[in-house]
Amino acid sequence: MSAPVRPRCWQADPYTDALRTGRGPLFLRRADGWMLPLDVERWCAVADRADMSVLARCEGTVLDIGCGPGRLVAALSELGHRALGVDVSRAAVARTERAGAPALCRSVFDRLPGEGRWDTALLIDGNIGIGGDPRALLARAAQLTAPCGLLLAEADPVDVDESVRVRVDDGRGGAGADFPWARVGVRALLAHARAAGWAAAGQWQEQGRSFVGLRRTGTVGHQAHSATTAPGRLP
Repeated sequence: MSAPVRPRCWQADPYTDALRTGRGPLFLRRADGWMLPLDVERWCAVADRADMSVLARCEGTVLDIGCGPGRLVAALSELGHRALGVDVSRAAVARTERAGAPALCRSVFDRLPGEGRWDTALLIDGNIGIGGDPRALLARAAQLTAPCGLLLAEADPVDVDESVRVRVDDGRGGAGADFPWARVGVRALLAHARAAGWAAAGQWQEQGRSFVGLRRTGTVGHQAHSATTAPGRLP
């Protein structure tokens, strides 16, 4: 599987500026002018009720793919999980570390610690769109997780399945380079997941957001590592 080109736009303004200030406006803008609002204020706040509905389902060690400013990694650490955030944005990683949570400035398609041993992986806040190819991303997540690993992913609230090129746009004339991105609703996410070796393990909604739990197939009987018995270093 070839790795998509790392989206360097997430490392530059206006995304970096939004993370530094903790507020938008910020959008993903398609070439036809359509814009998807990005909820920077929520990302930079503490985990809310919808986030906690995800974190309550996490098992053992947790890898947050596209961790952004780190609210989920910080909350997971407080809950006793060994967790690591991964993000291509240096500003996002720096903010995560300031929150007292560990993070690496890498693409999910780079070599990562503990490949094949993470109990849970997260794709939240639209991160199923990373690289513009959900099936390739889900296959990569399967490489990262343990034999009976759990993946918790957020789907678009509408029934959509599209791969497009977008730019990060502040709505005031500032925009980054274009890059591939994807949007998938629950139905499309489940179809891509089946093709990438995942089985459905639950669906739920909270505060208008839609989530899916996925389990690696053919892996009955795995016991998640507990946060209290996991080794001293991350997997």
